[in-house]
Amino acid sequence: MILVDRKILAGGLAMIIVGIILVVNISATMPAGQAGMTEEEVVDLLIAQQENQDYNTLAGILIGVGFLLVLISFGARRKKDSAKRKEKKPAE
Repeated sequence: MILVDRKILAGGLAMIIVGIILVVNISATMPAGQAGMTEEEVVDLLIAQQENQDYNTLAGILIGVGFLLVLISFGARRKKDSAKRKEKKPAE
């Protein structure tokens, strides 16, 4: 008897995989500065770096939620006996 809800498990694994792919892609495209940049270019660089860091945080949250779904999937399946036990009325 398998106590895993396969739909939730598949969704969680998909979220983890997508999150890891996003983290790899976002980390590879980190903006870098150059020598002799003007003040406006420095501000634009700092904004781009902050946006990149924010996207990385969102991808990390996606991985965390996916991991949570994987953990939930192991306890989400109901046992067949539990439904029968709840239907029985106590004897009077």
